[in-house]
Amino acid sequence: MPVNAYLCAFMQTSTLLKPNCYVNDAGFDWLYPEKIQQLSRRHWTPLSIAKAAARFLANEPGKKILDIGSGVGKFCLVGARFYPETNFYGIEQREELYQYALEAKAATQTRNVSFIHGNFTQEDLSAYDGFYFYNSFFENLVDQDQIDNKVEYSTSLYNYYSRFLFKKLASSASGTRLVTYHSLEDEVPPCYQMVDASTDLMLKMWIRR
Repeated sequence: MPVNAYLCAFMQTSTLLKPNCYVNDAGFDWLYPEKIQQLSRRHWTPLSIAKAAARFLANEPGKKILDIGSGVGKFCLVGARFYPETNFYGIEQREELYQYALEAKAATQTRNVSFIHGNFTQEDLSAYDGFYFYNSFFENLVDQDQIDNKVEYSTSLYNYYSRFLFKKLASSASGTRLVTYHSLEDEVPPCYQMVDASTDLMLKMWIRR
C-alpha cells in the first residue's frame, strides 16, 4: 500500500491504537504497515532500550537529542513520550522511512519531536546536546538483512561515516551525552567516558569529558 494511502487508512483507527502503542514492541509496531513491522526486530530499537537511552540523554529539561539514522522514528517517539520537556530529533536518509516517522508522529500527536530527511553528514551536529546511535552504519558491512536496496552500501562508506561521526563527537562540548546500541565503537572518540551499560554490553552510555 502506498505511504499516503496507508496513512489515510491508519488515521481512521489510530484512536484505538494510540493508548496501547507504548505498552510493548508489538503494540508500537501497529503504528506501521506490515512490511515495516517485519523489520522491527532486526532494525528498530526495542522499547525497553529506547526508554533507558532516553532516560540517560534527557537528564535536564530543554535538551536537544539527535537520533542518527532514525528509521521510522521509534526511539524519538518513545523518548518524546516519556520526556516531554526534552526535544528529540531524528535524521533519516530514506525518504519512505522518514514519511512513516512523520505519520507515526501525527498518529500519536507527539509535539516535542522533529524528523529530518537527509544524510547526517549534512546536519550541524554542534546544535545538539546528546546523540542516540543504533549503529545505522553497520548495514554497509553485511551482505544481507539490509532494510532495502535504495541506498549505496560499501565498506568504504562505513569507514567514512564512522570517521566523520568520530570527528564530530570529538569536537563536541564537554558534557555531551552519547548512547550507542549494538555499536562496534569505531565512532566513539577516547574523550568519551563510558558511565553505564546494559548487562550484555550492547547498550552503552557515554559522557564527553
